[in-house]
Amino acid sequence: MDQFEIAICGGGVGGLACALALIKAGHKVTVFERAEQFLRIGADVNLTPNAVKALDGLGIGEALRKTAARPAYRISRTWDTGEETSRLPMSKAAEEKYGAPQLTIHRGDLLQAMEAAIDPAAIRLGRQVVSVETGGERPAVVFADGKTESFDLVIGADGIHSAVRTSLFGADAPEFTGLVSYRAVIESKDVDVPNLDCFTKWWGATPDMQVVTFPLLRGEELFIFATTSQPEWTAESWTMPGDVEELRAIYAGFHPEVQQILAACTSVTKSALYVRQPFTNWSRGGVTILGDAAHPMVPFMAQGACMAIEDAIVLTRSLQGASLAEIPLRLNVYEQLRKPRTSQVQEGSRANNWLKGQGNADWVYSYDAWGLAIPAA
Repeated sequence: MDQFEIAICGGGVGGLACALALIKAGHKVTVFERAEQFLRIGADVNLTPNAVKALDGLGIGEALRKTAARPAYRISRTWDTGEETSRLPMSKAAEEKYGAPQLTIHRGDLLQAMEAAIDPAAIRLGRQVVSVETGGERPAVVFADGKTESFDLVIGADGIHSAVRTSLFGADAPEFTGLVSYRAVIESKDVDVPNLDCFTKWWGATPDMQVVTFPLLRGEELFIFATTSQPEWTAESWTMPGDVEELRAIYAGFHPEVQQILAACTSVTKSALYVRQPFTNWSRGGVTILGDAAHPMVPFMAQGACMAIEDAIVLTRSLQGASLAEIPLRLNVYEQLRKPRTSQVQEGSRANNWLKGQGNADWVYSYDAWGLAIPAA
């Protein structure tokens, strides 16, 4: 197997997972991240068994378990009566069934565990990628300061606004779903309701309305995610400070347990939810994309980060044994393996009906990126 010089554009969950996997496979990797430092931003990442199994294979599972919570059940409840429509055992039961538990963790803790496992010299902060050039002998990354660097392979893990994807296939506009989300974190000790150790989804009277809660930080904190319709989004930023009173008013008709949880909120963020349709192509020559750059999705199945992590493993395994000349062929293998699954999750997330009742979680949770058969190009 040739050792490739690889650039990863974006130091988020997908980018660092891909860096870990490729380094483990023997490649020389450089991650370019636009931020000047890794900040503890964002509130949560829900790692279902399919993602935890992938991360365990990268050797960081023990570090994640030090700060993560392990939800006991995944519960669906009716917004007004509180009736349970499904209760799926997680934690030890999921570990026995799927080979890994569900972990809910602060995004900062996940990134810190990944970063700690990577040689600091492989991560270059403050380097904003603006485009990728594919016309030369090797693809070249172009930075905001005008400098360029060439690599054998360039991977765009740079999110829904991906500069790498735009360079390959042209600009396109994300579609506003007509939905906005609210996110908040409270201390679990501040509320006295059951099932705080569970992932609970309160299904509203209409598909746009829901409230989701799950534990963070070994159960010491509770994360809250809620959505509702909004005809348009005029703010320049996709995420902005929200109004706690507005949050409480929107869900005033929900069950008293929800009311108690929302009453404990002291601050909240408000975000617009955008999507893109599944893309026809992800790769060109020695350049490809993964995660939200390739398949952005609304968070109703809690699989956005999980799909990026799976992408990273399958992409790395698709390159195994390849020569430099075979990179484009192996990127095509990666695409063909990942597109059907990510498209199904994108569509399922948009429909927002997965596990509302006694549905089947196996097709999502039992996926094993490390055990997947990789065909020849």
